[in-house]
Amino acid sequence: MSAERVVVTGASGMLGSHLVRRLLDTGHRVHGVDLLPAVHTHPDLTHSQGDIRDGALLDRVLADSAAVVHCAAALPSYPAEMIRSIIVDGTRAVLDAARRVEVPRVVHISSTAVYGLPRLVPTPEEHPRVPVDPYTRAKVEAELLVERHRADGLCVPVLRPKTFLGPGRMGLFAMLFEWAEEGRNFPVLGRGDVRVQMFAVEDLVDAVLIVLAAPDDVAGDTYNLGAAEFGTLREDFQAVLDAAGRGGRVVGLPAGPALAALAALERSGLSPVYGRLLHKLRADSYVSIDKARERLCFKPRFANRDAILGTYRWWRENRHATAAGGGRTSREPWRQGALSLAKIFF
Repeated sequence: MSAERVVVTGASGMLGSHLVRRLLDTGHRVHGVDLLPAVHTHPDLTHSQGDIRDGALLDRVLADSAAVVHCAAALPSYPAEMIRSIIVDGTRAVLDAARRVEVPRVVHISSTAVYGLPRLVPTPEEHPRVPVDPYTRAKVEAELLVERHRADGLCVPVLRPKTFLGPGRMGLFAMLFEWAEEGRNFPVLGRGDVRVQMFAVEDLVDAVLIVLAAPDDVAGDTYNLGAAEFGTLREDFQAVLDAAGRGGRVVGLPAGPALAALAALERSGLSPVYGRLLHKLRADSYVSIDKARERLCFKPRFANRDAILGTYRWWRENRHATAAGGGRTSREPWRQGALSLAKIFF
């Protein structure tokens, strides 16, 4: 597929911009779609600034493309109605347009969030999808749309990555990086000894390129993706504090009172931390990547620690340019709200 044209939705986002660059580097022609302007310039790159829910725009952009990679999405911190509109209506629009103009393959970027808060770890692809909030409900509904189009013959690989990190990633990670740079301690719930798998964006881009090139019978399936090597939250966060070199330590907080306080702040709109994240950080959270290893021959190159330290190094070099922002995309730091006041205790 090296000379063929690939459309990337959400092309100016954190994942989309990394994918666009890699596709260009490997000889593809790329057309990006995003509400924001293009991040890159290149002779083989074109870009449409617009909404993925605009069917006429999609018909025009998707015509004569070999594949679409649907990266555009909402963040869990968005209002519920916006989450559903962007994720569900956006996915429906992309799939319907692909069908109308006969695009042979649509790569759908989903999330392990579809499992909700699974007790079974490592979590396999066959685990029931149990949505627990507006974000997970929208992600599940989008996958159901994908499955209907698959049943009608469209090749739609579904990739379910864990939370992915890399250059350009901000969100709540910016809080960890900022506190580390200031020499503050960083709190975790309980002892921080839960194992939470993450994922390097470079590895996710690898997986996208693999399913773009794979035969239909291999590509048209659903795959969990995550780091093969990962430690505890305490270990991964302490690695950042150590890299800062300012003496910060990971500090455990009593889980019950901390959860109650954070939940109250979330309800009042004074904290960006959302409920599912709070509960996810209380128990081990990792998925099986055996299927991707066996069927796609996928091998993650980066451990959790590699991904988080690489993101931190990027942040240190670019923090002044990225200090502003309201967390509306994963490329912006989330407003810490009342959590910024908690720094005086750490």
